[in-house]
Amino acid sequence: MFFASDNSGPAHPKVMEALVRANDGYAMPYGADTLMDEVRTRIREIFEAPEAAVYLVATGTAANAIALATLSQPWETVFCTPQAHIHQDECNAPEFFMGGTKLTLVPADHAKMTPASLHAAIAAEESRGVHGPQRGPVSITNVTERGTVYSVAELEALTKVAKEFGLATHLDGARFANALVSLGCTPAEMTWKAGIDAVSFGGTKNGCMGVEAVIFFDPKHAWEFELRRKRGAHLFSKHRYLSAQMLAYLTDDLWLDLARRSNNANARLVRGLKQIESVHFLHEPDANITFAGWSRAGHRRLHDAGAAYYVWDDNLAGDDPDEVLTARMVADWSMSEANVDRFLDLVRG
Repeated sequence: MFFASDNSGPAHPKVMEALVRANDGYAMPYGADTLMDEVRTRIREIFEAPEAAVYLVATGTAANAIALATLSQPWETVFCTPQAHIHQDECNAPEFFMGGTKLTLVPADHAKMTPASLHAAIAAEESRGVHGPQRGPVSITNVTERGTVYSVAELEALTKVAKEFGLATHLDGARFANALVSLGCTPAEMTWKAGIDAVSFGGTKNGCMGVEAVIFFDPKHAWEFELRRKRGAHLFSKHRYLSAQMLAYLTDDLWLDLARRSNNANARLVRGLKQIESVHFLHEPDANITFAGWSRAGHRRLHDAGAAYYVWDDNLAGDDPDEVLTARMVADWSMSEANVDRFLDLVRG
């Protein structure tokens, strides 16, 4: 009953097997390995983008921060929601790698900005001439940090606003595959066809040991990203171990299969919770993340039984057993139906 996070689950056996195979013999370092050539070709095929620049790093923070640094200047500001991972959970790494670029928070509903809120936030900048921050890229997260998903139409509407101001758009896709299978669209439709310029394409949360791809649909950004990745200490010497993971992840659509598994596990959880009258939801779950509330007594039963998840209110020690506390639950690819059902039984009491 481990719902703490999808990055807490195991790597898929096929990924681990690929690492063992990659460990045989010698390979050129720093991304010159033959496996990386296959990764680059496969990602270009998947995204229908034959000219795309494709790179690998080991962490989502590095993917987001270095990609945004490549798209921005130090005197600019990046537009994102208050819930964005780049704002809440990356210890100012984007600002560090961007060398001074700040973040402007765009009001959001269920962690999703709207074209109107984005337009207002962008229009409010560049109002003080040389004294204020200049407009920089827009960063959108899909799946959002509250488990909601932007539709393709919503993405298109946001990138239209960005382009109205001549700004690039970055997609934080740490859970890219979960959003994609939720929408039932193609990778191209969710990215460059919708106006996205760069993507952090996640693998770690979806069955890899630790690898993320950064994709620029305009290859003009390639050399700058390479320099920033090296300068930022995120160019792996034994790069083949990143390449091996990503290649296994993409082979035979494993990445989509794993995302379906985690989304389906979460859907089973949601169906069960919705049948319990005392449970309420903070956001409509669209992928593999759920925020829901129930009594402190129910949370105590779960924790006593060994369930792992975050209590958002962090107040299990209170006195009132009936007080409603919010849970954040994230399903990963390995979550079994039996564990979901046991969790639901404990919520019911």
